[in-house]
Amino acid sequence: MTLNNIVTFFRFIVVGVSNTLVDFFVFFSLVTLGMPYMWAQIFGYSVGVMNSYIWNRSWTFRAKGAIMEPFFRFLVVNVCSLMVTIAILHVCKEGLPIFWGKMIATMSGIAINWFGIRMWVFSTKSVS
Repeated sequence: MTLNNIVTFFRFIVVGVSNTLVDFFVFFSLVTLGMPYMWAQIFGYSVGVMNSYIWNRSWTFRAKGAIMEPFFRFLVVNVCSLMVTIAILHVCKEGLPIFWGKMIATMSGIAINWFGIRMWVFSTKSVS
């Protein structure tokens, strides 16, 4: 792993922490207000995705050129990640407190996003 990859991964983690904080805030606020957890997950995750694209494009991967193609790819990766996190929350809802289900879902989403975003969305081979 090169120094550049380490710096990029560190930036990805920093952006990811901010996305997670935004997501958790929205998710738990909506659940507290009585919204079903699946809808709260969709809304919280969506707000985090918007934050993520802006910061990952401009700061983490410093992407130049086309905006729409990488944005579409970014959405595809995040929809896949969202589906996995919802499935995990659904599986965990019966046996774990919602906090622990959310933590497991979040860690799974991080792994999916890192590989999808790094290798497909903002790869120097895929960004025009």
